[in-house]
Amino acid sequence: MTPDPHPASPEPPGHEASRGATRLGFWEARIEWLTEKARPWSWLWPPIAFMAGVGSFFLVERQQWLGAMLALSMLLTWCLLLSESLIGRFLSRRGYPTLPRGVTTFIAQMVHQETLFFTLPFLLATTVWTSGQAVFTLSMAALALLSVLDPLYYKLAEQKRSLYFAFHAQCVFLVVLVSLPTLLHLTTGQSLLLALLATVIFSMPSLMQVLRPMTVRRWLLMLALLPLLAGIAWASRVWVPPASLWISGSALSPSFNVEARSPEGSLQLTPEALARRGLYAYTAIHAPRGLREEVVHEWRHQGELIDRIPLEIQGGRAEGYRAWTHKRNFPEDSAGQWRIDVMTASGQRIGVLRFNVAGNKGKATLADGRISAPPGLPGLNLRALIARPDSRDASEETPSVEKRPTTAEQGQ
Repeated sequence: MTPDPHPASPEPPGHEASRGATRLGFWEARIEWLTEKARPWSWLWPPIAFMAGVGSFFLVERQQWLGAMLALSMLLTWCLLLSESLIGRFLSRRGYPTLPRGVTTFIAQMVHQETLFFTLPFLLATTVWTSGQAVFTLSMAALALLSVLDPLYYKLAEQKRSLYFAFHAQCVFLVVLVSLPTLLHLTTGQSLLLALLATVIFSMPSLMQVLRPMTVRRWLLMLALLPLLAGIAWASRVWVPPASLWISGSALSPSFNVEARSPEGSLQLTPEALARRGLYAYTAIHAPRGLREEVVHEWRHQGELIDRIPLEIQGGRAEGYRAWTHKRNFPEDSAGQWRIDVMTASGQRIGVLRFNVAGNKGKATLADGRISAPPGLPGLNLRALIARPDSRDASEETPSVEKRPTTAEQGQ
């Protein structure tokens, strides 16, 4: 056999790594080029994200699959952002090139803007503005504004790393809170728990920045602070809007048409009238299709809890799942301010109905059975412009009635 006059020389050590670095360098150069091209148009990203959030808010009940796809795209974007840091460290330890800090910060800014402006419509729609939820939602709106102010955002990212990681953790909280009920049909309580867990995990870099240099004692301190922060956050859940639930209509009435699932009649709410006829509280509660959720009507007199009646609702009906409670036994001294807090089982407020009971008919609330739409985003007629999927009509909505002779009855 004639030997090959030009035998292939073996590749030098590290040649494969060199070729890998070249390929990575090519793709990183492409990403940098795309980033530079996108920078002049970055101002368009927040309104696009906001409109995507508005679209998802409406489409989640009308075109479930499209709303879910929008929410899923949010989670996938976050997976890419979270893995970028780990991938960068992995590559740098092996001598591969990594993206410049300015490029990664710009990408992170786009993701933060997408998160805040995408979730903002859900928060604006489900916030009970006469409660502490207004503080939470306005704070998230302030964070959204900060994310578009480049000097403040880049100063936060470069100089205030602990606050930057806290900002990042808050965005994680929002995307989990809003997305999971739509994608996995988790209840608001389950989504809230997972969102808090994710926030605690992503709060670790912030605490590590504050406690540096990390010693054994400071590691123990951080491990003690994390469950404390989680406990404080859980205790403050009443301030967090239930981003997947809202009241689409409510009414007070002296009687109720069970077959039509509608309040009817008219009554001045005097103590004598309430003692004689009682009062129905009707709420149509919107929830994503496929979601089953327990909500509670809490009847309060002068701030004191009088009755707490659970109701199970099911999502998917465009006008909201109709639930009502009927209070028949009122205190002898029933005059004064009453409110009915509509709460999730986990303690988040969905809405409030208020009425005044007085001996003077001129000061007493008139319960006329009129269903009123809420102010703001849930009451917009824009939803009527979107094609709705096949859904159950009133005849398919099966009621479940539980009698409570001493206090109230409930139905769905």
